[in-house]
Amino acid sequence: MMFKQLTLAAAVALAASAAAAGNTSFDQFTPMVGDVGEATLPEAAPYRLAAPHISQMTIVARDPSQAGRFDSGNYDMHTVNESGPEAGRYLFTVYETSQAGIQRTDLRTMQTTTIWAAPALGSHVAFDASRWTPWGSFLTAEESWSDPTQAPSNYGRLFEVTNPLAAPADIEFKQRNILPRVSHEGLAFDKKNNLYFIDERNGSHIFKYTSMQPRADNGDDFFKAGQTFVLRVGDGMTKEATGAATWVPLTDAMGTPLPGAVVVHGNEVDGRATPKLAAFRGTAFDRPEDVEIKTLGHHGKQLLFVATTTNHKVFAIDLAKDEVKLFASRDTIDMATGAPAGAQFTNPDNLAIDADGNIYIVEDQPGGIEDVWFAQDKDNDGVAEAIGKWASLSTKGAESTGLYFDPFKPNVAYINVQHPDSDVDRTIMLTTPCSKSEREGDHGRDHDRD
Repeated sequence: MMFKQLTLAAAVALAASAAAAGNTSFDQFTPMVGDVGEATLPEAAPYRLAAPHISQMTIVARDPSQAGRFDSGNYDMHTVNESGPEAGRYLFTVYETSQAGIQRTDLRTMQTTTIWAAPALGSHVAFDASRWTPWGSFLTAEESWSDPTQAPSNYGRLFEVTNPLAAPADIEFKQRNILPRVSHEGLAFDKKNNLYFIDERNGSHIFKYTSMQPRADNGDDFFKAGQTFVLRVGDGMTKEATGAATWVPLTDAMGTPLPGAVVVHGNEVDGRATPKLAAFRGTAFDRPEDVEIKTLGHHGKQLLFVATTTNHKVFAIDLAKDEVKLFASRDTIDMATGAPAGAQFTNPDNLAIDADGNIYIVEDQPGGIEDVWFAQDKDNDGVAEAIGKWASLSTKGAESTGLYFDPFKPNVAYINVQHPDSDVDRTIMLTTPCSKSEREGDHGRDHDRD
């Protein structure tokens, strides 16, 4: 048995280091074992990386005094301006704090600007998501919402910056209240421009918003009218079930709450309370967090990946078949050992997809024991054959957030180091040499995405 395990480990490690690197060489690495240890590396270069050809560099470092600009810290998710004028030039991230905000880094000049800041402590809190829209704006949302036993809070809101490349004084910032109030984390659009989101809480749910104008060229029209659904797997009675699923409506096609839905703040659905009712029952997941969508080949099949933290699982949902599978868990094989990953794989939180469609899973753990895992799913069936440690964070008191692979530069990625004991949050740029296909003229556009 030991021989078989070691043989499998060697085979999987070899596959990882020789993965089909059509667009990127991030997937060429030797899976790591063990923990990096707390504060064993400098904060400016805080990652132990699984390949010597991957380099790291701080491109943003927070000034705790905020002498030059408002920067409340707790950097979270990333996106670049994925379309429109000067596409790919600017990197956006948000502040997950009690006085939230949005910053923009010019990747040509490496100058960072706070483009929007909450006007007062507690007015806007815990921004988490960063998502570029199909029509060229920026979305974020609050990872904060009240439990049904409490009075409804003012939070759980989705916001749009309609002109994210504008000067800070000209930024237009709008609340989009057609979505239910939830504790937001990930946001993702599919190829039909359905918008997927979650409520980050034990025993909570996964949602879909379908606009009446899915091809709208502005947020006013996209969010003017649309229907929200909650995911139900089977009969909805089994927590974190897999198998055939349906989408249960919470509103009508215009966005009006259906009779019996729990309504807050006038006419908004309580996205935490309503799916617990029998008429709207959704399948419960324990702390759903980030979401990402992978498009497979030219036929356009799409998988929605959802990280659920409490029970150490990542799920994959086939959006054409409405079928849910367990993508990765502690039972998934560790590339480095050939045995189940076990407790080495803990608290999956953020997700990212590289230019070749590989999934990366970022743990929510303290620096010293926190890892970023590469997930291998060669046949793209939504079940990972193995996972391997790809990066490990050493910074004391910190966690990694916002891993994002640059869609214009397939050998560049960005990751944030959030809430370190030093209070110096950082954005780290990861780079790796061009893959063979790039050197031969393939400039790295993602052939597996829309």
